Amino acid sequence: MSEFNIASAKPTVVLVHGAFADSASWNGVISLLQQKGYRVVAAANPLRSVSSDANYVSSLVKAIDGPVVLVGHSYGGAVISAAANGKANVKSLVFVAAFAPDAGEAAAELAGKFPGGTLGTALAAPVSLREGGVDLYIDQPKFHEQFAHDVTPAQAALMAAGQRPITEAALTEAAGEPAWKDLPSWFIYGSGDKNIPAEGLRFMAERAASKRTVVVDGASHVVMVSHPQAVADLIEEAAQ
Repeated sequence: MSEFNIASAKPTVVLVHGAFADSASWNGVISLLQQKGYRVVAAANPLRSVSSDANYVSSLVKAIDGPVVLVGHSYGGAVISAAANGKANVKSLVFVAAFAPDAGEAAAELAGKFPGGTLGTALAAPVSLREGGVDLYIDQPKFHEQFAHDVTPAQAALMAAGQRPITEAALTEAAGEPAWKDLPSWFIYGSGDKNIPAEGLRFMAERAASKRTVVVDGASHVVMVSHPQAVADLIEEAAQ
């Protein structure tokens, strides 16, 4: 029997990482949720396109018996917004420094909607793909300051080396109709985010009628790494 088909009194929490991160970025949050008795699945987001990534996460959610709380970081917010559509077992969404696009909007467009983002100047030279298009990485020497200024330099160096690339096409793909219009949503982000300006994150939270929005003073784009307790607490609120 699949581990996903084991009945649980609590919802399963599905965590979806964003660009330039991986499933390990959720480790601190996972540990705290598991201590509270939650079953947690950290999806390996392919970072190829919003539509294909959402289909992948949607298939994972479909394989889980019982209610699910879908949590997305950064670009992962666009993925969960699409993946939850038509999935009756998804009870709530949590956006962690994440995009919550409306229909027709792209992550890159939203990132540039408000001033303050510096991701463009921190990217390394694009890597050309055999099938066409390019992969994007953050330049490793710039990773700490750009992406994770509130973790230790040693931890940021490990994260930089293990970062997952995203296709440029994924960041410019227009979103479909978002699930946040129908599902209760919670938001958490740092006021020091340099990938998605805090003003943009506030705009998306307000537009989605966030049940509760937590702003962590000075926190970076990886607020789930630097402040796992705050993120876990909000996920637990969404689960209840």
